Amino acid sequence: MIGKKIRMERIINRKSKKTVIVPVDHGVSVGPIPGLENMVETISDIAKGGADAVLMHKGIVKAGHRGYGRDIGLIVHLSGGTVLAPDPNVKVQVTSVKEAIRLGVDAVSVHVNVGAGNESEMLHNLGMVAEECNEYGMPLLAMMYARGAKIGKEHDVKYIKHVARVGAELGADIIKTLYTGDKKSFKEVIDGCPVPVVIAGGPKTDSEDDLLMMIEDAMDCGAMGVSIGRNVFQAKDRVGITRKICKIVHGE
Repeated sequence: MIGKKIRMERIINRKSKKTVIVPVDHGVSVGPIPGLENMVETISDIAKGGADAVLMHKGIVKAGHRGYGRDIGLIVHLSGGTVLAPDPNVKVQVTSVKEAIRLGVDAVSVHVNVGAGNESEMLHNLGMVAEECNEYGMPLLAMMYARGAKIGKEHDVKYIKHVARVGAELGADIIKTLYTGDKKSFKEVIDGCPVPVVIAGGPKTDSEDDLLMMIEDAMDCGAMGVSIGRNVFQAKDRVGITRKICKIVHGE
């Protein structure tokens, strides 16, 4: 799959083989929150800070997201859902791999909340998208979370290692999921997942030190990198925090 290999190289640092992805797709789920009003300015800062890729919805690509100097990998998100829905955990497919190819992307992503009311539909979509991605040589990142009526603490390792494995079993090339909170338990996630794992950043935190320590611990366990949104695009110094994260992830 030479096409998939070439595209993967556009979202992963060729020297370190690690990646720093900054998702800015939150406009669908929660609207134009602080940090997402001026997308060109925000993405320019992220690119300047050295991130390997940004992740967004198709409409932002069409609106002209490449208004900056340094190039950066582009991932388009195929899933959508809002906090205004009766069940915010329900995600549906809102675009296709073919449309992503027309937009010139380097990878696509799918969101699955295992345990949600439409889990079966989300799992079906993930499996079918994985087949399309293999056909067209497109890397697939699966955002895998445990969220629903039967889920207790969504950071619990028993859930995290299960959802990560589900994403790998159904054909994802990279898994994005939550950090479990400590090295010992997160190592179980890494050991049980046969494809690379990147960690989510979670809600905006006031402690930069805690964020960077979490990243460092995850990398020590064997994570391939991070996919952190609000703690980057809502930071006072977006360029600065991106640089700090890149230094940890890429071993600089």
